[in-house]
Amino acid sequence: QVQLVESGGGLVQASGSLRLSCAASGRTSSRDSVAWFRQAPGKEREFVAAIRGRDRQTYYADSVKGRFTITRDNAKNTAYLQMNNLKPEDTAVYYCAGSGGSPITSQVRHSQAYEYWGQGTQVTVSS
Repeated sequence: QVQLVESGGGLVQASGSLRLSCAASGRTSSRDSVAWFRQAPGKEREFVAAIRGRDRQTYYADSVKGRFTITRDNAKNTAYLQMNNLKPEDTAVYYCAGSGGSPITSQVRHSQAYEYWGQGTQVTVSS
């Protein structure tokens, strides 16, 4: 079993930056895959970014490409989401998700590919 805890959310003005962290504990492995999803009020949860375990390939939603960066530090069992040039439409609860395997490319953006989820951290971007 793996536990995920997000941190780093908060209130920031548009064009500002935040870095989210996702600390993993339990049966973790450097081969795990990690993703970030977000859910805005009244909307469905959507994919933001992922880093696949077996090849460290990264994936991004078009809406965040060029502004967000996903990384991981295996020594600290922590993944990060650096968010720059934030926009009001980035306001959402951000969730960290983990998988003990490496989803194939066609599945990496789907929430069903991930077995473990954190509780979420709120990010609010003011205009």
